[in-house]
Amino acid sequence: MKRSIQHYEKGGVRPSARAVVQESPLRLSVNGRELATLIVSPHQLNFMVAGFLRNQGFIDTLEELLTLGICENFGVARVHLSRELPEKLAPTLTSGCGTGISFNLPETRLTQVNTQVKHSYPLEGVFALMQELQQRAEHYRHHGGIHSAAVGDGERLLLHAEDIGRHNTFDRIAGEALFRGIDLAGKILVTSGRVSAEMVAKAARLGIAVIASRTAPTDMAIDMCEAAGISLVGYLRGGGCDIYSHPGRIAVAPRAGKVPGITGVILAGGGSRRMKSDKSLLPLYGARFIDHIYRVMHDLFEEVLIVSNSPELYADIDCRVVPDIYCAKGSLAGIHAGLVHARHERIFVVGCDMPFINPQVVRAICTGDRPEDVVIPLLPGGHEPLHALYARSCITAIEEQLRAGRKRIVSFFPRVTVRELVAEHWQESDPEGLSFRNINTPEEYFQLRGEPVGLGLVAKSNGARQDRCQ
Repeated sequence: MKRSIQHYEKGGVRPSARAVVQESPLRLSVNGRELATLIVSPHQLNFMVAGFLRNQGFIDTLEELLTLGICENFGVARVHLSRELPEKLAPTLTSGCGTGISFNLPETRLTQVNTQVKHSYPLEGVFALMQELQQRAEHYRHHGGIHSAAVGDGERLLLHAEDIGRHNTFDRIAGEALFRGIDLAGKILVTSGRVSAEMVAKAARLGIAVIASRTAPTDMAIDMCEAAGISLVGYLRGGGCDIYSHPGRIAVAPRAGKVPGITGVILAGGGSRRMKSDKSLLPLYGARFIDHIYRVMHDLFEEVLIVSNSPELYADIDCRVVPDIYCAKGSLAGIHAGLVHARHERIFVVGCDMPFINPQVVRAICTGDRPEDVVIPLLPGGHEPLHALYARSCITAIEEQLRAGRKRIVSFFPRVTVRELVAEHWQESDPEGLSFRNINTPEEYFQLRGEPVGLGLVAKSNGARQDRCQ
């Protein structure tokens, strides 16, 4: 749904249209008794109603739902159950978007959930599930302002839902699982919104083993997860997270040792002329480009530097930010600054517009017998100088080019020794070449936001790669 608006930008106002989030009241009666009015997104209301009744403890199986009638035009849902509702109900208005309603459940039900869950869940699987949820959250891409949630088994996404209310997404998943015969016991639930007490109560009733959110849980939610045996993960974004309860169930894979004798350098000082905004700060899967890159670089190298003349932009990243020595001289000046400021004799350089940096590919470039001054990947479209290894012995040759006004990165190569690495060195780790994909224009960025990870358009990066070398 789109609404006409007056759009203000750059001192002017113009008529436009913008997609908006839809919300609708849904009056729910059960066994002829008015139970509640739910504020929901008007789609798949059968899942919404069934899941609401399930999460409130009114039904456990689909067979108990004798009839379910929904009239979307009048916002009415009428349900008949095989059992009667409790005579006295204590409704509680829940926190969050599209304020919901919950009926008190016995705490004894909560403390008995998940006590039999013994196996662990890999943290990488939790990250992957959250990333897939964000890729599927199409409504948010169009207009924002809507919550999403998903359930997975640690290997794949099983169900996902979207709604204006974060608590409604849990109900929708519970209802769809009921209709599809999917057992949610022992599964992982990820959500875009805050985890509150009533959401934990719903998850516990479903037998969920792990709850993970991009944001924070409340104190009551933490206490309830501890009592219910649920592992609770918050701030799951940018490669980091906080585990609030039952951390032993979350398996963290041991990481390979760091690459010795090399400093990792992220170049973040470009003008971003084609993007018309700072590429390093573009959001992707819950974090900025530079957050994704820094996480990988931090795991690989003892020292990581960011080369930028705007250090205030990266104050929240725990590493040194160093300036260009030769200002306004492009990426070549950034490589020079990295070499001068680094503690080690060699640096691995990556551009801030390459969010799919692959640690195995970086190791393939950096490890082994590499006596040359430059070790650089050779791709079908040419060299990739912003995914390459440089030795401090390059400084003099680089300075000669900069003083002469030459900005092409490859311009100093004739003065040093260069080793080209062909695809066989990294193809097994990155067969699609995603590591070398750089995002330069708004069109490339919005295409990236709309496609699944794994569909790397490497060929589209060749023009940009040639630009780097100039």
